[in-house]
Amino acid sequence: MYKILIIEDDRTIREELTSVLLNNGYEVYITTDFTSVLENVKSYTPHLILLDINLPYQNGFTLCTQIRLFSTVPIIFVTSRDTDMDELNSITLGGDDFIRKPYNISILLARIGAIIKRSYLTDEVWEVPRHKGVTLLIEGSKIEYKGKYAEITKNELKILLLLFKNKGKVVSRMDIIDYLWDNELFVDDNTLSVNITRIRSKLEQIGVQNFIITKYKQGYMI
Repeated sequence: MYKILIIEDDRTIREELTSVLLNNGYEVYITTDFTSVLENVKSYTPHLILLDINLPYQNGFTLCTQIRLFSTVPIIFVTSRDTDMDELNSITLGGDDFIRKPYNISILLARIGAIIKRSYLTDEVWEVPRHKGVTLLIEGSKIEYKGKYAEITKNELKILLLLFKNKGKVVSRMDIIDYLWDNELFVDDNTLSVNITRIRSKLEQIGVQNFIITKYKQGYMI
C-alpha cells in the first residue's frame, strides 16, 4: 500500500483529501504540527507528498527545497496560488506536479496514480542493476560499492538507470536529455554535464574510478 503524506493547514481540505485517499486504497499520514514537518517526512517515509504553499512557519517552497536535501520522494503542490511564477517555482525547486485549488478529485487521483506508477512501477525497474561491482539501489536512491554507499538525486538515479540499462553501449547526450524530459525531469545540456560530474564525484567517494566513460562527440557509457 502506497503511503501519502498530506501537508495542508486547512482542516476541511485535509479531511477531504484523507477521506478520498483512504477510499482509493492509499495509506494516509497528515501533518498538524508545522514546526516538525521535516521530521514527519523522515519518520513516515511516504511514497508521495501533497504539499500546500501557504503554510505556517515555513511556506511550501522552502519545505520542498529542504526535503530535496535528503529525499527524492515525489511532491505534488496542491495550492490556491495560481500564477505562472508559482507553478514555475514549484517545478524548479523539485516539485513533480502543480495542482490548483479548487481541484477536481478525479484529476487529482489520476495525477497521483500517474506519478506513483512512473516512480515505483516503471517497467525499467528490473532486478537490482549491477555493473563492475557497483550496485544501483533504486528504492533507496543510492549507489553501493564494496559496502560503501552514496546518496543520489532523482536526476542522477535516472541517468544511472539509463546507463545501466545500456551498459557496454554509448548513450548520446541527447538521448539522456530526452529520457529525462520524458520522465518530467527538466534538464538542458549544461545541467546534464553538472549531473554527470556529481555522479562521478559520488562514485569516487565510495572508491570507484573511471566508471562513466565519456566518448568524445558521442555520449557516455559504463
